[in-house]
Amino acid sequence: VEAHSTLNGIKVGDRLWGGDSKPLRLTIGDRIEAVTDAASHQMTVYRNGRVINTIPVTTGKPGFETRNGVKVVLGKEALVRMRSTSIGIAEGSSESYDMDVYYATRVTWSGEYVHAAPWSAGSQGYANVSHGCTGMSTSNAEWFFNTVRTGDIVKVVNSNGAQMDPFGNGFGDWNLSWKNWEKGSAIQAAATDGGRSGVQAARLSPEV
Repeated sequence: VEAHSTLNGIKVGDRLWGGDSKPLRLTIGDRIEAVTDAASHQMTVYRNGRVINTIPVTTGKPGFETRNGVKVVLGKEALVRMRSTSIGIAEGSSESYDMDVYYATRVTWSGEYVHAAPWSAGSQGYANVSHGCTGMSTSNAEWFFNTVRTGDIVKVVNSNGAQMDPFGNGFGDWNLSWKNWEKGSAIQAAATDGGRSGVQAARLSPEV
């Protein structure tokens, strides 16, 4: 991927102007997408559009349903101590827990992970029994942990949970429609800002 800036001389903010810059070149990896169907209790993992694994999972049970929508991998932790008090469940209640969890792949800041859940092995592929995370066998969680990278897509469909927030709980930008995404574009702002010329608006347009 090669990116070029054409903002030299363009007013970007109140006292901020674009300057000259060199092209930026970077190499990206394969497109990895993990799609969990909460109704069928299966996760399908794709690499560049081709299925590379299908994993039986369990997602959030009634009252703790997993969020629908597109999330991305925020980070990976080989071992995480998970406590119910962190998501508002009172210690000592029937739903409380405090345990070490392995191969934890974080997808929201509020504590949603894809992780090993050997205690729910009998429900994986059949029922949703978690407190909102996506659980799977330890071997599958290790494979997933080693396969995905930060920024890879993790999508949930057919859950009774709320829709993933586009902002504030991870990188949920993918959940915005293109029309709504464009509303925040500098190109759109340039089209309605009398202080910008048509030439400036054109220079803000991306070149493919």
